[in-house]
Amino acid sequence: MAKWGQGDPRWIVEERADATNVNNWHWTERDATSWSKRKLKEVLEGLVVEGEAGRCEIGDLKHVEGEASCNSRKGKLIFFYEWNLRLSWKGTVKESGEKHKGSVEIPNLSEENEVDDTEINVSKKKGEGDVLKDLMRTEGTTKVREALRDYLKALKTEFTLGMILPTKAPVGQELATERKPSGSTVQDSVTPQSLDMVGVKIPTVRIHMREVFNSPADELYSIFTKKELVQKFSKCPAVIEAEKGGKLQMFEGCVSGEYTELVPSQRIVLKWRCRSWPDEHYATVALNFQELAAQSELELECKGVPVSHEESTRQCWKKQYFEEIHILLQQSKDNME
Repeated sequence: MAKWGQGDPRWIVEERADATNVNNWHWTERDATSWSKRKLKEVLEGLVVEGEAGRCEIGDLKHVEGEASCNSRKGKLIFFYEWNLRLSWKGTVKESGEKHKGSVEIPNLSEENEVDDTEINVSKKKGEGDVLKDLMRTEGTTKVREALRDYLKALKTEFTLGMILPTKAPVGQELATERKPSGSTVQDSVTPQSLDMVGVKIPTVRIHMREVFNSPADELYSIFTKKELVQKFSKCPAVIEAEKGGKLQMFEGCVSGEYTELVPSQRIVLKWRCRSWPDEHYATVALNFQELAAQSELELECKGVPVSHEESTRQCWKKQYFEEIHILLQQSKDNME
């Protein structure tokens, strides 16, 4: 088995924990079917279509048949998906107040066709109300296409978190150069403890983000430390042991780590990693909670993120954490009212 500096570099297997796919050359695959079914329901159900003719709303995703996957080859991500979808819709005619129902069918959403070219068929149950059918065929189809684009964007960002591993630079090439802070990202060069024996340096970045939430700091703190609340906003089973040294596992194992510091209502520090990062390589995540009258500000510092995962990690915190927590807080508020 060739080592660094010997043989065809495309097939080199390095003596390190992630040696099965050094430089991301080999084919790896991740099944996106279950994740896609949840995401399609999320982006499609509840869409509202309004026009001069009346108002329609897309209801349940009645039929979901197909599969999706993401593959990595030579450092590139390749997506395969094929879906046959059927949704219900109901609407009210503006002038008469009549109510009608129908369905929306998408027989072949796949990577072979652009979203704009994907066939979308609208039908209506017997009776009057063709004005609503026309509304769904025009404005409704536009809304559905936008939702499908949202699904595909999420598939290529949220779902792919951690699929591309850091690569080893050629001998003599500097892996990471110091650069001045720009915006909220700083580049570092770190050697994880688990890789010390082979001296592999991984170029990393430090991500800094701020978000204001409509909740007191103690409530926001609880959302990161109570299992039932974590499962609500993440929409997945989770392992949450909110004590020093306690384990953390979320998003079907995509994210895992350990609590290293907890100051109630003020601060949480985590060892945090994505499943496909080099084995035992963790970022350090610090969450600082600041009370702001009826609101609270969350300051996030995530240090040690592999450079190749900077954008996907940022999107993970923005989309899968912050936006979902906003939704959870709003739902709690609505339930109280």
